[in-house]
Amino acid sequence: MSHNTALHRLVRPVVRMAVRARLTPNQVTTMRLATGLGAAVAFAQGTDGALALGGVIFVLSMMFDRVDGELARVTNQMSRVGHWYDLASDCISTVATFIGLGIGVSLTEDSSVLWFGALAGLGIGALFFELNVLKVASVSGHALFGGRLVVDPDDAMILVPVLVWCDLAELTVIIAAVIAPLTAVVVAALGIRRRRSEFLRAESGGGDLGR
Repeated sequence: MSHNTALHRLVRPVVRMAVRARLTPNQVTTMRLATGLGAAVAFAQGTDGALALGGVIFVLSMMFDRVDGELARVTNQMSRVGHWYDLASDCISTVATFIGLGIGVSLTEDSSVLWFGALAGLGIGALFFELNVLKVASVSGHALFGGRLVVDPDDAMILVPVLVWCDLAELTVIIAAVIAPLTAVVVAALGIRRRRSEFLRAESGGGDLGR
């Protein structure tokens, strides 16, 4: 992931305030986790007001997610424990978001959406595991406008509250239930293919040395 995306630039004034307040990166990560779960709880209520509020809390949670890493780099407080705490918070918050949306929409619209929310959460959890634990693939930012703007695939999550505010919560859950598991399957397949190629190259190299 890039550390210089549009969202990272946006939160830098907040990072400076966090430095002055002597907050630690882990404290900010805890706020990220708390607001992420808070957004999920709000989404799960299913009412228009709760969905709108959940969207606001979700955006706040995304900001905290960018602040903790920036704060760790600026104050030289990077650590392995903090890195894994950040990843776990991201995973839990994102999975909870779609489960919460599934619950909320199922209460007011279509009960079957509950299962779509669970499927989206499962797919996202699998993706986090593949990318961050198994490391079967890597994700990098994309430079736009001649490098003046960098965006990460993770930045697309900002569309979640936007779609919710546009009364498209049900569609959001269904799309996530399709894209997340499918992406997890593709990433797993690519990882298996890469590992197989590496194994075959190693075997071939070993055979050459033997001769």
